Amino acid sequence: MPTKVTIHYEKVKDLKVLEEVKELCPVQVFDKDAAGKVIVARNQDCIACHACDSNSPNGEVTVEEQ
Repeated sequence: MPTKVTIHYEKVKDLKVLEEVKELCPVQVFDKDAAGKVIVARNQDCIACHACDSNSPNGEVTVEEQ
């Protein structure tokens, strides 16, 4: 089932959270842009395991099944 992974930058209080979810993702959906900001780079690879959103204490990352 297709999913949509979103980073809600306005909810990020600690950038370490995004670094952690980047490392937790088993299929490497996240990457960094040229400025070093964590981004959703491969949304199509998401397997909806919810490792990222379940480790986002303030809702920094969400996964929606489409």
